[in-house]
Amino acid sequence: MLLAERMTSHPVLIATAIAGDEEMQRRIARHRSERGAHWTTVEAPLGVGEAIAKFSAGETTVVDCLTFWLFNTMQEQKHLESEVARLIDAIEKSPANLILVSNEVGLGVVPATTIGRDFRDEQGRLNQRLAEIADQVIFLAAGLPLTLKPER
Repeated sequence: MLLAERMTSHPVLIATAIAGDEEMQRRIARHRSERGAHWTTVEAPLGVGEAIAKFSAGETTVVDCLTFWLFNTMQEQKHLESEVARLIDAIEKSPANLILVSNEVGLGVVPATTIGRDFRDEQGRLNQRLAEIADQVIFLAAGLPLTLKPER
């Protein structure tokens, strides 16, 4: 979030989380209060590509996070390949400054369920696609940034 605030005084957040229970509602409320009033929030649990397409050159937009977006898309039983293709297309065509947040879920324990393993694999594939098209990739672990792909 600090990166976006260094780039503009009016950053935009595309939020993908769904407040499905009280704990998640509290998390979302905490994130909102931490951002402050100068942020604009667009809620897009599924339509991230469409939301990205609305921003112009010079605008700075954070998508937080594509892991929730992927989960939501899989839960809705959308055709995943076409949804990912639409997202990638929107990212590639966007003139806005985009900061994409995604989790690396493949570093943990192998899930015990088929759906868990499928999700982990799809997240890995999505992260690879995003890394291919990104100008820069930063991995954050223990609060420390590690540049995986330097800015071009």
